[in-house]
Amino acid sequence: MLITNRPDADVGTLRARLDGAVYGPADAGWDQARRAWNLAVDQRPAAVAFPVTDADVVAAVEFAAERGLRIAPQGTGHGAAALAPDLEGAILLSTARMRGVRIDPRARRARVRAGAQWGDVSLPASAYGLAPLAGSSADVGVVGYTLGGGLSWLARKHGLACNSIVSLEVATAGRGLVKVDAEHERDLFWALRGGGGSFGVVTAMELELYAVDDLYAGAMLWPWERAGEIFDAYRAWAQTVPDEVTSLCRLLQAPDLPDVPAPLRGRRFVVFEAAVSGHEPYRRDIVEPMRAFGPELDMFAVMPPAGLVEIHGDPKHPVPAMGNGRLLSNVGDAALDALLEAAGPGSGSPFVSVELRQLGGALARRDPSHGALASLDADYSLFAAGVVTGAEAAMAIDGALAELLDTMAPWDAGTGYLNFVEAPDHPRRFFDAETYAILKGIKGTVDPGGVFLSNHPV
Repeated sequence: MLITNRPDADVGTLRARLDGAVYGPADAGWDQARRAWNLAVDQRPAAVAFPVTDADVVAAVEFAAERGLRIAPQGTGHGAAALAPDLEGAILLSTARMRGVRIDPRARRARVRAGAQWGDVSLPASAYGLAPLAGSSADVGVVGYTLGGGLSWLARKHGLACNSIVSLEVATAGRGLVKVDAEHERDLFWALRGGGGSFGVVTAMELELYAVDDLYAGAMLWPWERAGEIFDAYRAWAQTVPDEVTSLCRLLQAPDLPDVPAPLRGRRFVVFEAAVSGHEPYRRDIVEPMRAFGPELDMFAVMPPAGLVEIHGDPKHPVPAMGNGRLLSNVGDAALDALLEAAGPGSGSPFVSVELRQLGGALARRDPSHGALASLDADYSLFAAGVVTGAEAAMAIDGALAELLDTMAPWDAGTGYLNFVEAPDHPRRFFDAETYAILKGIKGTVDPGGVFLSNHPV
């Protein structure tokens, strides 16, 4: 008997198998249970389970397999927009109550449970002068971010976060919990490193940490009327910097909200952000060419690794948002002109942020030890997002996203980056033909019944 959107015995049966909570549509707390971090996403699964142990996860997977249901693991729901349309008849498996991190400073590794967020890792690791390849926000889930690739502030030096995975513990369809690493379940180990969450439920993950003595990092802001000048300067500057520098340039229309810092609130800027590793004179020399343009605000400073999660100024609580992106190559004057015409001064853009993030460096270098996402074969990542304040805003943002992506299509790199595409898309968009064929074969072997569901599912 399938779980449906009606209260029935199946929700009760699942609840009886788990130590953690299970919610069905008729239960008090249902709307809170199904809520994603992105409040603009309306998730309507058949049930929501909150496992607290690995045994809970295995039991939920077994329950789904027995009844021909699908399981959709979710840490925080930052990227829920691409998943939500497929959730009908599925069990949303929220790992939010499976937090926990152990730092091994001697081995330079972190073991994280399924629901860990980057703040749980970055803060304790920083005390030892270590850093994970973390996201730009402390409340992004480690597992989902990493399985999808992972672009950090150390990315041009150390590559994608998915290739920093040392081992995983995975609840599979039919075999329970298995250890996955370079010596065990090697095909699955390859697939999970950048291939997304279609192959099982990760209950724990071990990651490499990187020695970072200190960093020179932060942001510079100019009035957005100078966007053309600053974007031109940024593109020229980015062509000169070493791999020790990871950076972006973006348009920012800061909302007039109490949690936005007062100097930014309700204002529009062009923003340069970067993280630079190395010795003090070297660090300052790197950013001086951008500082020469006389920013209104200059927030660069020496900081410990934990400070990296504050650079981008991401919201510290759930918000309703819509966003999307693409990878770009051969970005020249025409590309920047097109971008600014679509989203810059005078465009009427509804976006809060439109960013160009420099790729290259270690992100472009493939290694035989890498997983399914060995590199990003593009020069920049483009990502735009707006805050949804109502139906009218949602329509405006949706239309503007379509227009922006269409405008930038001539510079499309020919592939995508799973974590930054928030509209449902076919997974072959994110991999070359050979990689996608191998991923499909592994999916058929480890999950022949199609139990596991993720955004952009293989």
